[in-house]
Amino acid sequence: MMRSLFSGVAGLKSHQTRMDVIGNNIANVNTVGFKTGRVTFEDTLSQTLSGAAAATGDLGATNPKQIGLGVGIASIDTIVTDGSINSTGKNTDLCLSGSGYFVVKNGSENYYTRNGNFNFDPSGTFISVGSGVKVQGWTADSSGSISTSGATGDIVVKAGQTMAAKATTSVTFSKNLDADTAVGGTVSSTITAYDSLGVKYSIPVTMTRKTTGTGVSGTWAATVAGTITGSDGTKLTTPASGTTIFSANFNSSGSVTGTSTVTLAFTPTNGASALSATVDFSGLTQVSGSSTLTTDYNGYTAGTLTDVNLNSQGGIVGTFSNDQKLTLAQVAIAVFNNPSGLTKSGGSLYSSSASSGTVQITSAGNGGAGTITPSALEMSNVDLSEQFSDMIVTQRGFQSNSKIITVADEMIETLVNMKR
Repeated sequence: MMRSLFSGVAGLKSHQTRMDVIGNNIANVNTVGFKTGRVTFEDTLSQTLSGAAAATGDLGATNPKQIGLGVGIASIDTIVTDGSINSTGKNTDLCLSGSGYFVVKNGSENYYTRNGNFNFDPSGTFISVGSGVKVQGWTADSSGSISTSGATGDIVVKAGQTMAAKATTSVTFSKNLDADTAVGGTVSSTITAYDSLGVKYSIPVTMTRKTTGTGVSGTWAATVAGTITGSDGTKLTTPASGTTIFSANFNSSGSVTGTSTVTLAFTPTNGASALSATVDFSGLTQVSGSSTLTTDYNGYTAGTLTDVNLNSQGGIVGTFSNDQKLTLAQVAIAVFNNPSGLTKSGGSLYSSSASSGTVQITSAGNGGAGTITPSALEMSNVDLSEQFSDMIVTQRGFQSNSKIITVADEMIETLVNMKR
């Protein structure tokens, strides 16, 4: 009877623990990135009254006689399935799907979280809003390139930071020149170019039909059609007005044949470095129809940061006043062989443990890190219907174990009363 009392007490304790976990799950049903917990039971050591016996010539085998001594907690598991994606419209919120975790730092200690409620503090540091811990990642170089193989660090994007001017190094002509244009006919266009100081130049160009040939074949020449003045009044001495910068030869199918690129030199008078741009006109066609000539170019003037957005790779992309976009940094993602083995540290933070395995730092989309949805947060993965069902089963288990104690107590009382 004493064994049954102890079994009942063990059952009460175990079911109380399970109810504690269920209560915590339900309390965190709206906690961003929360992962539900689950309790599993196991029987404890059994007392053996007699062991198993092998069969003999006259008798068959007999099973062991054992009495269990109650129930214990086998495990309290963290279920790391994804929660639903909740769109927030806040451009610094990040929702991580998959097995990865965001990396944050408090002092010298790294922690890991699924709560992507991030923002920039007054110093420009990217932080977790609730706790102020600093989000870890990689900072881009001046060209926007990021090496994710290096050490991670704090992500800092300062308001008002600038982007240096970039000189034009390539110009592309594309679309169509009307094959029905007579020899001597013209089409006007403009080449836009920037010098190393960010001064913008608009170079007027006239495309002139020079010859015709079989089918739609023929030759066009591109000529500078006037004086070139920069946005600050600076003039280009080269190329001068009237300079032919390239000739495009078309075959009978209307495609460029022969040489399709040339080098165009620019010489500013404002002290900027001399420019050398590759002009590519391989994308031109010459077929019947209207002329739809267009040009494209690289290079830009200096700009100031006006806005910041995050993309699906965790990249922090700045928009500048010169209409350019540049990747400034990238959020790091941590991956563990056993994420259920992470230790909960409060504040929606986890720390690594001997069971979680060694952390692997990577970027979104790589190494099982999962994917990122910008302007969204991950909801709790708690299933209320499942929790309420488990609550009922746990309550019944608790009541049944309490009944064991009550009945065992009555039996002991009966035994005690036998002496009266």
